[in-house]
Amino acid sequence: MLDDDELAAQAAAGNLDAFGSLFTRYARDVYRLALSLGHRRSDAEDLMQDTFVAALEGVGRFEGRSSVRTWLGAILIRQASRNRRYHRLRATEALDETAATVGTGLRDERRLDVHAMLDSLSAEHRTVLVLRELQGMSYDEIAEALSIPRGTVESRLFRARNMLRERYQEYQTGRPRSHPAVVGAPVESRHE
Repeated sequence: MLDDDELAAQAAAGNLDAFGSLFTRYARDVYRLALSLGHRRSDAEDLMQDTFVAALEGVGRFEGRSSVRTWLGAILIRQASRNRRYHRLRATEALDETAATVGTGLRDERRLDVHAMLDSLSAEHRTVLVLRELQGMSYDEIAEALSIPRGTVESRLFRARNMLRERYQEYQTGRPRSHPAVVGAPVESRHE
């Protein structure tokens, strides 16, 4: 079995079977990343397709300085950014429709919607958090994928974790500060 770099080199030389092998290896990861970034299933599928079309067109420029996984993640993030800019996509469905809602049974039957918590973060904070915690990318891989310094990755990740920690603590104490992440919380003021 060929490794990723060999497959990428063969794909760059025009071998569509080699590119198909890369697709088979990474389609699920790319799709899950698209979902994790807050896209609906149909949008995530479109984004995955756009990512692989762009990868096929650009495979000749892949230099192997990063892993194929990181390279595809960077392409996906650029495609998602373009989609947001041009189509103003708004994430409204759960990360995974079967497991996005966590916890029930508090005295007022509130439930924590993980997707809403992630969606309450800025795109920059949500992206680094998803890449690190859900995709398992290293700080250096994230920095490369986003074309930002490692220190920026670290500071965004630190801030994103703190914001999520605050929202979770509010959920646990039953005193939401009007965050949409707690279903049933007042929403008169989302920005404090």
